[in-house]
Amino acid sequence: METVGIRDLKSNLSRHLRRVRSGVRLTVTERGRSIATISPVDAPADTEWARQLVAEGKASWSGGKPKGGSLKARRRGHAAALAVIEDRG
Repeated sequence: METVGIRDLKSNLSRHLRRVRSGVRLTVTERGRSIATISPVDAPADTEWARQLVAEGKASWSGGKPKGGSLKARRRGHAAALAVIEDRG
């Protein structure tokens, strides 16, 4: 395992993260003492549940970043933000 000091890590964060992404494990040191370890993620996040919803036709995905719903929450004809403001008053 390779070591990297805090100052070097802060100054070259992108470079060190590329190294981690390629499989290198880093030990972060502060004044020569190990304080943390940065390691690559072992497995991708479990997204099988989302793939199942798409396969069942209960959801759709075009491959892009989700944009959220188009409907706004309403209460008595007002936007949800206005309801929060009213409740604070």
